[in-house]
Amino acid sequence: MHLKSLAFVLLLKLITFSDALPDEKQEVDNGDLHDKDDSTDTILKMNRGCSEILLEGDLLLPRTRTAMKCYTETSSCLWRKSNNGNVEIPFVISDNYDAGEKDTIVTSLKSIEAKTCIRFIPRTKQRDYISYEPRYGCSSMMGRMGDKQVVALQRFGCVQHGIILHETMHAMGFYHEHTRTDRDSHVRINWNNIESFNAYNFQKQDTNNLNIPYDYKSLMHYGRNAFGIKDTDTITPIPDASVEIGQRKSLSDYDILRINRLYKCRN
Repeated sequence: MHLKSLAFVLLLKLITFSDALPDEKQEVDNGDLHDKDDSTDTILKMNRGCSEILLEGDLLLPRTRTAMKCYTETSSCLWRKSNNGNVEIPFVISDNYDAGEKDTIVTSLKSIEAKTCIRFIPRTKQRDYISYEPRYGCSSMMGRMGDKQVVALQRFGCVQHGIILHETMHAMGFYHEHTRTDRDSHVRINWNNIESFNAYNFQKQDTNNLNIPYDYKSLMHYGRNAFGIKDTDTITPIPDASVEIGQRKSLSDYDILRINRLYKCRN
C-alpha cells in the first residue's frame, strides 16, 4: 500500500476510535433494543464498542486495586454505616440528564431505600460518592472505590429502573449472580457457545453468598444468551432448563435480603 494511502487509513481509524470514547453528550442509535430484552441484554448491547476495559460486560476494571474482592462485612469497599444505623451513600446526578431522567434515577434509588437501611443522600462535601453520568454504555465499578466513582448510564437505553438498580448494586459491592462460587450446582455454562475471548466473563468469583439460596430471579443474573455466539444460550438452569433467568423489572426478594445481610440492616 502506498505510504500516503496507509497514513490516511491509520488516521481514519484513529478518528473512529476517538469518536467511540466515553462522552457525556454522546448518543448512539439504539434501534436494536427491544422491550423483551432483560437488563443484561440491554446492558451488553449498550456497551458494544465501549473503549473502557469491562469485566463481565459492565464492570469497570479497578485502577486502584489489583483484584476485585468485595464480599465481607468488614471490606473496605463497602459503604460505611452512620451513627443512626443507616448506610449513607452520597450521590450526584449529572445536569446533562433531563428532568424526567433525573426523576427515574431518584425513584430507582428510593426503591432500594424502601426495603433496606441504605440511604442515598445528595452529596455536599463527602469525599466518597457516586456520580450518575450519561457516559457511553451502562457500567459501574465494584463497591466503594474512594473519591468520585462514576456509574455510567447512557441516555436512551441505560436510564431504566432495572438497569439503574443493577449498576447501583455493583457500586454497593455485589457481583453478578451467575459468578457465585456455587453456580455450577444451579446453572450450566455452555462454553461451546461462547467465543474464547469472552470466556473470562463467566469466571466464578470468590463470593460470600451470605447463606442465601441461588437466585434465578435476581436482577444481577445474566440472561440466557449473554455473550452467546449468534444469540445462542450460554447459561442453562439445572436441573430444570425451563426456569426463567434474567429480568429488568425490580430487585428480587433475595436481592433485598442480600443487601440487608451484607450491610447488617435490621429490616
